[in-house]
Amino acid sequence: MNDLENELSRLLADAADRAPRASAGLSAMVKARHRRRRARSAALLAAVAVVVVIGGAGAAVKAVHTSVAPQPAVNPTGKPTGRATPPVDVIPPSIEKVWPQAVRKIPATLPDGRDYHPQLLLDDRTLLVMTGTKGGKRRFLWSYDLNSGRPTRIAEIPPTKGSQSFADGVAAGDGNIVWWAFKEAGKNQVAQIWTVPVRGGTPRPVSDVPLGNATKQLGQITDLTVVGKNVIFAYEKGGVYRVPLSGGQMQSVKGTEQQRILQWPWVGTRRGPNTFPTLFNAETGERRDAVVAADEQVRCGVIRCTGMKMRYEKAQATCTVKPCTDKARQKQVALRSFVRKRDGSGERPLPAAALYDLAHERFIKQILHGPRGESVLALYDIETGKVATLGIITGAKEHMSIPQNRPDALMTYSIGNKMYVLDLSTIE
Repeated sequence: MNDLENELSRLLADAADRAPRASAGLSAMVKARHRRRRARSAALLAAVAVVVVIGGAGAAVKAVHTSVAPQPAVNPTGKPTGRATPPVDVIPPSIEKVWPQAVRKIPATLPDGRDYHPQLLLDDRTLLVMTGTKGGKRRFLWSYDLNSGRPTRIAEIPPTKGSQSFADGVAAGDGNIVWWAFKEAGKNQVAQIWTVPVRGGTPRPVSDVPLGNATKQLGQITDLTVVGKNVIFAYEKGGVYRVPLSGGQMQSVKGTEQQRILQWPWVGTRRGPNTFPTLFNAETGERRDAVVAADEQVRCGVIRCTGMKMRYEKAQATCTVKPCTDKARQKQVALRSFVRKRDGSGERPLPAAALYDLAHERFIKQILHGPRGESVLALYDIETGKVATLGIITGAKEHMSIPQNRPDALMTYSIGNKMYVLDLSTIE
C-alpha cells in the first residue's frame, strides 16, 4: 500500500467515527500471520469530510461528503462539543434474515476449550482452522466439520529451528495444504514451503525459497496457491514462481516479472496509485486492461474495480525543515466513489461510508451510524442492492474490528462465544 493510502486510511478512521481500528489483545501469531493481509486490504476510503496532508508525498487529500449536513454534537450539559454528529442511517435486517444460506454459527472454541483461527474452506462443509497451545510454542492444523461440529486434527506444524512454530500464507488445493515458514529464527533470508495432505499426515518441506541476496531484497512470500501438482507463489516485491509439490527447485513463471498474483492465473502490478489495472493470464497470455481515467484512483479485481474520482489542486507548501522538499505539493479532492466493471460499464456510486475493498468481487462492507451513536457493520451486495448487518456493533467511543477479505469466498468473525462463518459463494 502506498503512502497516500496508508495516511488516508489512518486519518479517515479517526475522522469518520466509524472506521475500523485494530482490536487490542491479538496474539502474536495472529499479528504475524495477518500483518501483510491487513496492509493490502486496509485502504478503507470512506466518503467523509477530512483533509489529509501526506508528509513527503507532496499531496493533500480531501474526501467530500455529499450527504445531509450533520448537526453539532452536545455533551451531557447541553453545550456544543464542536464536533458534528453523523446523520442516523437506516439499519437493515441481520444477515441471518437476508442471506440465511450463507451463515453458519459455531462455537468460538474447540470442544476442549482451545481458541482457533479460521484459515479457509476446504469444501462447503469443512473449515480449516489453526490452534495453538498456551505459551505459543506449538501450532496445529484441524479440519472442522460445520455440520457436526467435530474437529479432526490434521497435523502439528513443525517449529522453526531455534524458535516457536510458525505458518503463514496457508492455502489448499487438490487434497493438499501448503504454507511457508522461516527456515531458521533470526535468519529471514531463506523460507521453506511445507505441505501436508488434507486427510492428515506428517508435514514435509517442499522447497527452500530465498527471500533476498546481497544486492536485492525480494520481500516475503505471498499469494501461495496450489495448482494441480505445483505450488505457485509471488514475492512481496514482485515475481511469480512455481515449484513442484513433490519437491525441487523453484522456477520463474514466464512473463510475470514484477507481478503479483490476484487470483490465479491472473497476475498484475500496481501502477501509481492504482492496484491491478492491468491483468495478465499466466496460462493463456490473455491481457485485460481496466478503464481508468487520469483523474481516478482504482483498486481492481478480475471482474470489477472500485475507485474514487479525484480533483487535483495546488496547495501551499509548509516546510518545517530546510532545505524545503515540499515544493510540488498537491491537494487531491476525492469527489465521489464508484464501482464498475473493468471495461468501464455498469458504473454505480458506492453507498455512503462504504469500505474500499470488494469481497468475493461483489460485496462491500459498510459502517452505518445507529440512533444511539453506535457503529453498525453491514454487508452491501452491489449486484442486488441488498444490505444486511453482520451483528458487529460498537459504541460511539469503542473500536470496531473489521473482518478481513480473503482470496476465497470465506468471511469469519467472532461475537461473544460464537464464530460466524460466512460462505459468500452461496448468495445468488
